[in-house]
Amino acid sequence: MTAIELKKLLIIRIVEINDVSFLNAIKTILDTKTQSQTISLTSEQLFEINESKSEIELGLFIEQIELDKEFNKWLSVR
Repeated sequence: MTAIELKKLLIIRIVEINDVSFLNAIKTILDTKTQSQTISLTSEQLFEINESKSEIELGLFIEQIELDKEFNKWLSVR
């Protein structure tokens, strides 16, 4: 069976289904397998990403483990 034949068969079978829960499950599967998922970012988001990359290159960041230590220290003082 070719991909086109299989798609046609699936379309026919899906049209016959009236169970909303089952259709939602199929939609979830299709959403996770769609190859053409594209995320559109605003200019502000792109700016923030580029700023963050620049800060990382300059070493202006803290490792998660160090942040956890600081946070735990802060909690113990409270």
